[in-house]
Amino acid sequence: MTPAARLSAAIDLIDAIEEQRVPAAKALKEWGTAHRYAGSGDRAAIAGLVWDVLRRGASSAWLMDADTARARLLGMLRLERGMDTEAISNLCHGERFAPEPLSAAERAALTSRSLDGAPPHIAGDYPEWLDAPLAEVFGDDRVAEATAMASRAPLDLRVNTLKANREKVLASVKHLGARETPWSPFGLPSNSGPTRAARHSGEEDSSTAQSSSGRGLELGGLSSAQNRARCNHLWPGQAENAALA
Repeated sequence: MTPAARLSAAIDLIDAIEEQRVPAAKALKEWGTAHRYAGSGDRAAIAGLVWDVLRRGASSAWLMDADTARARLLGMLRLERGMDTEAISNLCHGERFAPEPLSAAERAALTSRSLDGAPPHIAGDYPEWLDAPLAEVFGDDRVAEATAMASRAPLDLRVNTLKANREKVLASVKHLGARETPWSPFGLPSNSGPTRAARHSGEEDSSTAQSSSGRGLELGGLSSAQNRARCNHLWPGQAENAALA
């Protein structure tokens, strides 16, 4: 499937989720079963679009000044994916399963509108009733905190030091947006989705493994490097805490 066709599929799925009141995970599974021609990469990309729209729905609708599946997807591409108007327009050309071309109103919204003036719960994509509790905890930072939680979490890669050092591995995973972390000599945080990273870490001679910041970035290494650090590490299913003195 082309990137444009994936957008069309995501719009259809979002409509189905809302009109039929179907859980998103079930809708995505049923779509994959009904569209066998879509490969695993297509299904993962479409799922990523759908989940991003659901997470950033309120702010995307505000940006586009419209509350439709198409409007929210276009707004998400601008807010969450950082795409400019021309990049979005290039995907919406109306040919061969692509979404219809941008209207004048959509182009104007993508170009000139922003979240300035949006209520905090809209800009932060959280229920309005949560505004007061979040304000108590985060104050004026509540929108930034909520936006960070609504965005896709970064994925961490852990270097297998039996096979390579971090510098060597970093050169091979630059395409995943990986970078060094100051918290561990073994960690390489990446903003790439888990599917792309899984393909890399699942290779036969891979020198990386998927991880999480709380567990996989070797807090033991952090503890030894910082004499005053206190690290409590529990297994999955239990609470994890890493507190620096």
